Amino acid sequence: MMKRNFSPLCLISACVFFFAFGRFDALGQSLQNTGYQMPPEEVAAIVDAPATPGVSLSPSRDWMMLMNRPSLPGIIDLAQPELRLAGIRINPAVNGPSRSSHFTSLRLVNMENGEEFAVAGLPENASINSVSWSADGRRFAFTNTVTTHIELWVGSVENKNARKISDIRVNDTYYGSSISWHPSSESLYVRAVPANRGDAPVADLTPSGPVIQENIGRSAPARTYQDMLQNTHDEALFKHYFTSQILKVDATSGRYRAIGETGLIRGLSPSPNGNFLMVTFTDEPFSYTVPAFRFPMRTEIWDQNGRVVETVAQIPLQDEVPIGFNATTTGPRSITWRNDAPATVVWVEAQDEGNPRNSVDVRDIVYMQEVPFTGTPSVLARLEDRYSGIAWGHDELALVTERWFDNRNERVWRVAPENLRAGQQLVRERNYEDIYNNPGSPETRLNESGYSVLITDESGFGIYLSGAGASPEGNRPFLDRFNILDDETTRLWQSSSPYYEMVVTLLDNEAERMVVRRESRTVPANFFLANRSTGSEIALTHFAHPNPDLKDVHREVLTYERADGVPLSGTLLLPPGYNKERDGRLPLMVWAYPREFRSADAAGQRSDSPYQFNNISYWGPQWLVTQGYAVLDAATMPIVGEGDKEPNDTFIEQLVMNSEAAINAVYELGIADKNRTAIGGHSYGAFMVAHVLGNSDLFRAGIARSGAYNRSLTPFGFQREQRTLWDDTDLYITMSPFFNAHNINSPILLIHGEADNNSGTFPMQSERLYQALQGLGGTARLVMLPHESHGYRARESVMHMLWETLSWLDTYVKNAEGQTTATTR
Repeated sequence: MMKRNFSPLCLISACVFFFAFGRFDALGQSLQNTGYQMPPEEVAAIVDAPATPGVSLSPSRDWMMLMNRPSLPGIIDLAQPELRLAGIRINPAVNGPSRSSHFTSLRLVNMENGEEFAVAGLPENASINSVSWSADGRRFAFTNTVTTHIELWVGSVENKNARKISDIRVNDTYYGSSISWHPSSESLYVRAVPANRGDAPVADLTPSGPVIQENIGRSAPARTYQDMLQNTHDEALFKHYFTSQILKVDATSGRYRAIGETGLIRGLSPSPNGNFLMVTFTDEPFSYTVPAFRFPMRTEIWDQNGRVVETVAQIPLQDEVPIGFNATTTGPRSITWRNDAPATVVWVEAQDEGNPRNSVDVRDIVYMQEVPFTGTPSVLARLEDRYSGIAWGHDELALVTERWFDNRNERVWRVAPENLRAGQQLVRERNYEDIYNNPGSPETRLNESGYSVLITDESGFGIYLSGAGASPEGNRPFLDRFNILDDETTRLWQSSSPYYEMVVTLLDNEAERMVVRRESRTVPANFFLANRSTGSEIALTHFAHPNPDLKDVHREVLTYERADGVPLSGTLLLPPGYNKERDGRLPLMVWAYPREFRSADAAGQRSDSPYQFNNISYWGPQWLVTQGYAVLDAATMPIVGEGDKEPNDTFIEQLVMNSEAAINAVYELGIADKNRTAIGGHSYGAFMVAHVLGNSDLFRAGIARSGAYNRSLTPFGFQREQRTLWDDTDLYITMSPFFNAHNINSPILLIHGEADNNSGTFPMQSERLYQALQGLGGTARLVMLPHESHGYRARESVMHMLWETLSWLDTYVKNAEGQTTATTR
């Protein structure tokens, strides 16, 4: 096959040509728009199978809440009014998020005996969100969305019921939950719509002038964001809908009072002793180029009457943050309470101007100061790399973590918050890509104030670590006791065949009683109360197989190598009852998502288990086994860059090598037909599909959902690429399937949500690639799903996606004839 070559200049000119003519509709004369379609009945049954309930444990760990989910919403739900302001999408009718999922009912499970109770008094046609436990575990709160607003509800564990709290209208537009319990568990703080707010501003149809942005000499790079503010009317709408009033609500009587000033309140958090409230505001000026989380920010400490006690930080507009994964803002950031102290504020400040390219000995300093502030803040830790988090224990123990992206290094330090003269001691240092040697994460509990703290043994310095237990044989989750003083580790528990189990939480300080989640190949994950000493257990949930007709789908983990020796793996699924001697070779779907690594050793490590539940999902490719396809799901696609090399320097070569190895692995089992193979992926996986089809003839066809194909539209970096378009223009052209569209010879199905707001994956990305392929005489189909974002939620959209996918694969793969595949160029 002859490969057509064009110069980068010609390719960019072609890009401009396609852009200039804008969007147009032309799916090809042989294809008609016939409305939403349905896949075969057995595929639709997978979509409509009951969803597994959500699970939440009370802080006291004696009750479990099961939160039932509804089936997929209809397209009419996604078609509700929506405003897109500063990177946040809201439903103005209710003053809350648009497109949010919800729960329809609640049940309580007694963790001592497994007895289950339905919560009574719930609203009719409930749309439940933001479920939150009080610190003592005796109450819970949640929001309920109705046609015109969002209500506040409070429930009682003792009475197993819930009730609406008065006429409060919750403002749930900003990030995070709008509900925060007071540590006393007797009251809660709510972010509410201000009383007498008035009507929303109306746009003036006659503009007062042009919209102008200006930059004079400042360097203000930004990754590609969507849904930014566009004009002064957007600014007015943002202020109208995001302005809140904090209410303090009595959980028993329902009475409430307003405290503090109204404002663009993005977060609130009571101090552990309940005497103060940390409130974070968004301030002006706003920006048209970065989202709300980068707008000016002010963090204050209030007393219980809303009077300002301290101003912790006033951060200006963050539109000059350098490019890079370890880049950050200047000034105080990561401002929180110290979880194990009455009222101590903790924050971090960069010492390198937030620029990872600046060479300094100390990059971050962690500070803390008790409220009210007197004197200078104390230094908790000085970090060579970038701060990553704190796990609080007690006066003599806290664990501070730092990380650095470029070399994947991680350090954990022990500090004594009330004995700073002891300094900081290194607990461990490791490469966080090396999952085989991951020691696990500390187990925590909620203290009497409702804040997370380390679980320690009677010595105070023995902590518990749980992890996935990755190994060449697959994941085997574990629980260890680790003594920080003598660096001694003791294995207490580990998952074993034929189950895949993991620790959910510990119920005592000696790790004798714990909640585990257990699943097997044919039984979905359920929760159990287990006693390590006696071996006894109580089943807390009884979730059934969502698709019992598919229990016999064959599933196995394949391990194989690519040409340069890097180990690879994938999950092979085969149709129920398949026999290769009787049924012959099958068409094969390879589904994958590329990931970057700094070492070949890390790239080859497994992160799966042969004992996990064989869940046949509609979102990935697994459902294709019902239609006679073999599926290699989660086929690893590592992109390795060692030493001075970056992974993307050889991105395409490694993609093709990975793909060829995947096909060969299933072919050599006598299962796959090399001449009937397809490749599919979502988001960066779609990007992968276009590259593989444009640089090899390995696959008959491809399925590319919600991808980005022209990297000149993401000029300040993408995925894990930190170089800009102007740092390496050739790289950006090479990494753009759009500029290689003339070599995409296999049929490609492009599916995209019309309202995709994921960074970089504009709907235009799929539209322009389709237009290029159409202009070049390629075989392609473009499906734009109305009202859908990066993931597809409406039942009609999902069903149609499956119908399109199956129709395409049956036409160009399963029933294909003629030219052979499985060659590289």
